Amino acid sequence: MAELTALESLIEMGFPRGRAEKALALTGNQGIEAAMDWLMEHEDDPDVDEPLETPLGHILGREPTSSEQGGLEGSGSAAGESKPILSEEERQEQTKRMLELVAQKQREREEREEREALERERQRRRQGQELSAARQRLQEDEMRRAAEERRREKAEELAARQRVREKIERDKAERAKKYGGSVGSQPPPPAPEPGPVPSSPSQEPPTKREYDQCRIQVRLPDGTSLTQTFRAREQLAAVRLYVELHRGEEPGGGQDPVQLLSGFPRRAFSEADMERPLQELGLVPSAVLIVAKKCPS
Repeated sequence: MAELTALESLIEMGFPRGRAEKALALTGNQGIEAAMDWLMEHEDDPDVDEPLETPLGHILGREPTSSEQGGLEGSGSAAGESKPILSEEERQEQTKRMLELVAQKQREREEREEREALERERQRRRQGQELSAARQRLQEDEMRRAAEERRREKAEELAARQRVREKIERDKAERAKKYGGSVGSQPPPPAPEPGPVPSSPSQEPPTKREYDQCRIQVRLPDGTSLTQTFRAREQLAAVRLYVELHRGEEPGGGQDPVQLLSGFPRRAFSEADMERPLQELGLVPSAVLIVAKKCPS
C-alpha cells in the first residue's frame, strides 16, 4: 500500500498547507510525528501562519528532495511527475491512523496540562499554608510582646509604690530628727472613749459603718486641687507627702513643709496629727483639705 507524504498527510488531517510546510521545515523533515508535536505546541503562537524567510529547500543545509520539491511547488507544477495513487480505502486507512495519532497527542497534551494544573494548585495551597503559619506566628509574637509590656508596667507600678512608701518612711525619720525624739516617740493621744449611754427600750444605738478607703481632695494655694484615694488606716503624713510630690515644687532643699487645714470646721493639723490615721482624724470616707504655707514660729 502506497504511503502519503508527510506534507500530504498533514494536509489530509486538516492542517493548513503553509503551517504544515513550516512545521516540517523547522523540525528538519524528521517525520510527521515531530511535525505534529511542533504544530500542537505552537498552535496558539501569533506568528504560526507567517511564512519562513529562508527557502524551505535549504533547511538544515541540504537540497529538497523530489517529493518535497513537488509538495512545495503545488499540484499544478508537477503534471509530468508520477506520484503513487492511493485507493479510497487506503486513503481512509491512512487518515484513520493519522487521526488516531493526533488524538493520542491531544490526550498526552491534556494529561500534561492537567499535571501542570495540579502542580500549580499544590504550590498555591502550600504557599497559602505558609502564609497562614506566618500570620499565626506574627499574632503570637504580638500577644507575647503585649503580655511582656503588661508585666513590665505592673513591675514599674509596684516599684513606684515602693519608692513612695520609702519616701514616707524617710520623711518621717527626718521630721522626727528635726523636731526631736525618734520615730514613734510621740504617740498620738488616745481618743476619748465615749461614756456609757443609757439604753432605751425604744431606741438602739446605730451601727457604725467601717470604711477601708478615704478620698481626699486637697486645694493648693494657686487655686488648683489634687484628688487621691488613700487607705483609711494611712497616716496624715502620707497625704502631706503626696501634696509635696505633686504641687510642682521639689520637696526638701530647706523648704518648709506645707501645713494642712481642714475645710469645715477650720482646723490646723499639728505635727502630732501627721502620725495619726485618717479615720482617727475624722477624714473618712471623704474630706477636703486646704494647703497653706507653714507660718514661722
